[in-house]
Amino acid sequence: MTAFSVWAPAAGQVDVEVAGQRYPMGQENTGAETGWWSADVPDVAAGIDYGFRLDDGELLPDPRSPRQPFGIKGPSRTYDHSAFRWTGRSWRGGPLHGSVIYEMHVGTFTAEGTFDAAIGRLGHLRDLGVHTVELMPVAAFPGRHGWGYDGINLWAVHEPYGGPDGLKRFVDACHDRGLAILLDVVYNHVGIGNRLGDFGPYFTEAHVTPWGPAVNLDQPGSDEVRAFLIGNALMWLRDYHLDGLRLDAVHALEDHRALMFLEELAAEVHALAARLNRELILIAESDTNDPRLVTSREAGGYGLAAQWSDDFHHAVHAAITGEQQGYYADFGSLAALAKTYTRVFYHDGIWSAFRGRTHGRQVDVFRVPAHRFLGYLQNHDQVGNRATGDRIAASLSPDLIKVGAGLVLTSPYTPMLFMGEEWGADTPWQYFTDHIEPWLAQAVAEGRKNEFAAHGWDAADVPDPQDEATFLRSKLNWEQRHREPYLGLHAWYKEMIALRRARPELTDPRLDRVQADFDEDSRWLLVRRGRLRIAANLGSKALRLPLGQRGTGVLAASNSGVAIKQDTVTMPPATFAVIETRALSPQLWARSYGPAVTGPAP
Repeated sequence: MTAFSVWAPAAGQVDVEVAGQRYPMGQENTGAETGWWSADVPDVAAGIDYGFRLDDGELLPDPRSPRQPFGIKGPSRTYDHSAFRWTGRSWRGGPLHGSVIYEMHVGTFTAEGTFDAAIGRLGHLRDLGVHTVELMPVAAFPGRHGWGYDGINLWAVHEPYGGPDGLKRFVDACHDRGLAILLDVVYNHVGIGNRLGDFGPYFTEAHVTPWGPAVNLDQPGSDEVRAFLIGNALMWLRDYHLDGLRLDAVHALEDHRALMFLEELAAEVHALAARLNRELILIAESDTNDPRLVTSREAGGYGLAAQWSDDFHHAVHAAITGEQQGYYADFGSLAALAKTYTRVFYHDGIWSAFRGRTHGRQVDVFRVPAHRFLGYLQNHDQVGNRATGDRIAASLSPDLIKVGAGLVLTSPYTPMLFMGEEWGADTPWQYFTDHIEPWLAQAVAEGRKNEFAAHGWDAADVPDPQDEATFLRSKLNWEQRHREPYLGLHAWYKEMIALRRARPELTDPRLDRVQADFDEDSRWLLVRRGRLRIAANLGSKALRLPLGQRGTGVLAASNSGVAIKQDTVTMPPATFAVIETRALSPQLWARSYGPAVTGPAP
């Protein structure tokens, strides 16, 4: 016998239909009406199609469907998680501190756009020096291709990517190669076309989000909705052996209960980590600039492992590109770059011209480790949400790209790369969809054009998200990396990642030990991290920068013209360098980085 159950509190009768045969379900009562219905069905094996009928209505997929082989509107299919044979049983997870993350979209990472094809490129990531892969959402969504943030069946893996077995093969292959793997999940909304509202109060009109009705986290019925989402998170970590989750736009989670959803989720994940004896992490995307997200629950925070830092991205991007429109309005200065390099957030309680109000909260640099914040030069949002999805390499010189990459990879934060960035890919990564409802496809395409028309774009220049060509243009061109200037950029990224791993100063998470000097007029930045000096000349003239003590060697330089003379360094225009200075005393070195090193200087 196989037990089927579903939460449908408003239904008068629920039937489960298995392989075309209907079975009436009974209500589960534990002293009060719970809204749960269940039925035991004989002779059910993995791979049998089923669905639910509410009050004799149409066949609906299971809200917790493990497979959707016929798309989001088709029946669900049973799936046996225990049948997969894992090979990486000794894997215990990959810690966030000291790691480099690689963000990947399965559908455009390779020409085939599948998990199995992506496995064939994992050697490239290991050779690059990456520690962790972060997958954009893979929960079943409309059509064949899309970003994945409009997921419909949150418990099922998108079939065109390879379904549940394909994801498991990919995770197993990552672990076999020493790579941890994170998954992007979306709990702030569910894609248009979902049928969750037919089953129960999964949504509420008490709050409004940019994507429609808010997910019900604090209104009547929200206990079961929260359990649904937390159960989903635990399923990915437990059944798919994932090492962590990236939580999309947590600032859009409308929750006014005393125990916040994020805190409850973190507690459950920590408990699962203890039960599995594995490292499990949660990373938030948030627009609030609130360090309480990554503050431990014992200290009054939410207990998440890390969060994205858009302020750092904006500061680096605006400094090297000169762009200052939209949310870049407050950035572009070297002062902003120096502040985000040493104090995480630029908006930490100060005025935001873009928002028209003060914004953010200060990070306690003496207590909060820097690795809890992700720093990046590019990501799917910062590329794909541009009008034409143009990457930074499409308009910026290789010299300035090296400066930007150097700033990210020597920062005190956990660096994250966006796929293809490591060789300066200039293929676009555009906003693409494959909505199956004609009205929705038209609305999305027109909305995209209208959005950018308001910023001066010609509608003809904004790609149609529904056009398959938009999706195909966004696939990586792996042949680029074998020729210049891509070859040189790839070598630079490898060099920077290797240097980060080799020098303890670069992974030291203590923000109070990071100091930055700058000159706004000459456009230079000099960061002090232990014995190392991280120098960037963003100006148009060669400069001589003071190192503060005698320089002993250039560890990395994007230009062969970098030269040390005693306690100064000469920096050609658009140049980045990491310089080693005179050794600290053994006592100070041990206090800062570990036991004293004898023999050659470390």
